[in-house]
Amino acid sequence: MTGYVRGLALAARQAQAAIAAADAATRRRLLDAMADQLLAGEAAILAANADDLAKAAAHGAGKATLDRLALDPARVRGMAEALREVAAQADPLGEVTRRETRPNGLVVERQRIPLGLVAMIYEARPNVTAEAAALCLKAGNAVLLRGGSEAAASNAAIAACLHAALREAGLPEAAVSLVADPAREHVLELLQLADLVDLAIPRGGESLIRFVAEHARVPVIKHYKGVCHLYVDRDADVALALDLLVDGKVSRPGVCNALETLLVHRDIAPAFLPHALQRLQAHGVEVRGDAATRAFDPALAPATEADYAAEFLDLVIAVKVVDDLSAALAHIARHGSDHTEAIATSDPDAAEAFVRGTRSSAVMVNASSRFNDGGQLGLGAEIGISTTRLHAYGPMGVEALTIERFVVRGEGQVRHPVG
Repeated sequence: MTGYVRGLALAARQAQAAIAAADAATRRRLLDAMADQLLAGEAAILAANADDLAKAAAHGAGKATLDRLALDPARVRGMAEALREVAAQADPLGEVTRRETRPNGLVVERQRIPLGLVAMIYEARPNVTAEAAALCLKAGNAVLLRGGSEAAASNAAIAACLHAALREAGLPEAAVSLVADPAREHVLELLQLADLVDLAIPRGGESLIRFVAEHARVPVIKHYKGVCHLYVDRDADVALALDLLVDGKVSRPGVCNALETLLVHRDIAPAFLPHALQRLQAHGVEVRGDAATRAFDPALAPATEADYAAEFLDLVIAVKVVDDLSAALAHIARHGSDHTEAIATSDPDAAEAFVRGTRSSAVMVNASSRFNDGGQLGLGAEIGISTTRLHAYGPMGVEALTIERFVVRGEGQVRHPVG
């Protein structure tokens, strides 16, 4: 342990008190100022990102990684807009979520307060630097950011914009602390800081998630891989189901809410699968299917058990024909990752059975899997999509970065008679 990360965490912990003490208007102005700084710093951010992309490509990064890493003017504007959306949200701090008066006259409240210091450990996506900082600050937290080495220059350029806004507001820059040294031992050091870090959120590939889960002494909410399914029920509208399939698989295959497996009810397979295979192949998607799927196109590659558990993050999809809804649910229970499941059906009973039968963080009924996203679900932005069943499940916004405590208001009540 070098003490490098501990020093950053200690400074961030001290800065958190200033963020929590700031009033709602101050924190809102801060996030709006951060959005302004991102737009003003667009040229520097894009130049840094170009360096990161060139280095990543030279080291053989795949298409999915490069897509997550890449920034352009539209994505920079998207970051700024996400910060403004978070800024405009209702302030969660001090909110009383429940109040009751006990028989002895005590008034018992549940009140939202900040988590404290949140450590964000992530790969590739430089937008996480801005969005995680905004969400944490809105909820009165400080954040310790450890991005991947592949995005080091981009993350530093974005953090510089955020620090400029903190300086302008007279708030400590350490409230948004970036672990600039990408050495992996610093992640290990961070995960041991149980006296300083209140929560660690890993967001990235399977190896990163496992490393964090295995070594952490601090609480962890995992944002695990997305093995997302679309089940096409026998009563589905074929055109609707095709749209959900193409959007879910093709629009951005390298993200965690993209479809990875298509399940098709046996009764609708003859009407649906030929069109589905044609549409997928027209978009350059490699289809791997079971025997019933390959009966419609013998040239397809056979799907293996490993394919049905895979997060391809690419233009690849596994397809299986199932006997009924129960078989689809059994397949999802065996191979799913608790991220996102979607059903296409005209039968409301089948839709409700699907909702009840899946336990994933989001269930889509006649809607694309791509809507499991904080911005799309009204959170403004997300710090990630939790697949851990703790206080937060699914996209984590501002509210998920607070906790509830009890506040008890009395008039001198004592529990035992005072002699």
